[in-house]
Amino acid sequence: MPDAHSTEDLPPFPFPGSSYRGPAPLFARLRRERPVVRVAWQGGGHAWLITRYADIKAALEEPRLSRAAAYAPGAPAFSGLFQAPPGMIISVDPPDHTRLRALTEQAFSAQRIEAMRPRVRELAGRLLDSVERAAKTTGGPVDLVAAFAAPLAMTVICELLGVPEADRDRFHTWVRQFADVSAPAELSAEGGRKLGEYIAGLVAAKQQAPGNDVLSALITARLEAPHSPVQRLAFDELVALGFTLLGAGFDSSAGQIANFTLALLADHPDAWRHLAEHPEDIPPAVEELLRTVNLNGNDTSGLPRIATEDVVVGGVTIPAGDAVFLAFPSGNRDAAVFDRPDHVDLRRTGPGHLAFGHGIHRCLGAPLARLELAVALEELTRRFPGARLAVAEQELCWRLGDVNHNPLALPLHLHS
Repeated sequence: MPDAHSTEDLPPFPFPGSSYRGPAPLFARLRRERPVVRVAWQGGGHAWLITRYADIKAALEEPRLSRAAAYAPGAPAFSGLFQAPPGMIISVDPPDHTRLRALTEQAFSAQRIEAMRPRVRELAGRLLDSVERAAKTTGGPVDLVAAFAAPLAMTVICELLGVPEADRDRFHTWVRQFADVSAPAELSAEGGRKLGEYIAGLVAAKQQAPGNDVLSALITARLEAPHSPVQRLAFDELVALGFTLLGAGFDSSAGQIANFTLALLADHPDAWRHLAEHPEDIPPAVEELLRTVNLNGNDTSGLPRIATEDVVVGGVTIPAGDAVFLAFPSGNRDAAVFDRPDHVDLRRTGPGHLAFGHGIHRCLGAPLARLELAVALEELTRRFPGARLAVAEQELCWRLGDVNHNPLALPLHLHS
């Protein structure tokens, strides 16, 4: 059997065969035989891939696997990979991360997000009213992505940041451009520049006239400690956090609303009808769908970590200076943790999944994502218990080159 350092019997990474249904089939063999393995990157270079649940959690708790070092001169670089801008909360290590997280959590608390539930439900209801009117007018299918998933996620994150309604179409265009790793690098850079300029202007405006939104709350957040000056977020940090909340709050949520709907209607139509009659079962269903529906376009978070010293993970020594990727979707299919891991059990209880990560970099937007996904499923199943796909699943087109698995469109017939 080849050892962890051998790449000869493995295809270049990212592996073929990944989809919203789950990670590439090769991961099952790697979890059994080589859970920490060196892989060749498609565009050149090498990295380490960690595939088991316990090893992924251990790596996330290992301070010598650094996010900040990925931005240092001479750090390994990977073509075709979306790399979060430096300075974002997901791009720094303690103590900078500790300070940013403490300030951010004041404004982005679970209580604040939960208070948004009535508004999210109202927005979902209005969008679905329009969806139903359109279906009655045309007599044909409706596209859930364009008519519901994308506008719901975009409206929620724009209201969270305080983006005026008149600017949201431009905002959406720049987000898509920024996240497309298959396009020429200059186009992604242009999208990022326009987003950065816009968010900077938004921060400056709210510093002068704060509103009732999270960006304004971030501006006023303070940390006070004995014998220490009061700490607050600097202007550049506020702009970086705007990027962070945008990425976590729009693209991922919109993609998973569509992916969850597709997974249920394609493979579990009885479960869709059950949830329509038993909305109390939607919260555990959301957790199981988060575990089994693969959002990650390359089966990892896409955020490399760099070993700042030799580090042993899963019995394998990762040399200093090497890059490490964590395969969250693979960890979520680990039979050592989850009984019948490839089976979707919408009432599953037990260990938590890794969809939102673990440790200090656990997703800040997890409460918002859970809220949006639950409200979306509640409203969709309640209003359209007979919904069905309007095309065969293999006819669906997917947005290529994005960070996430995102269907371009999801045509549905709303009633059976």
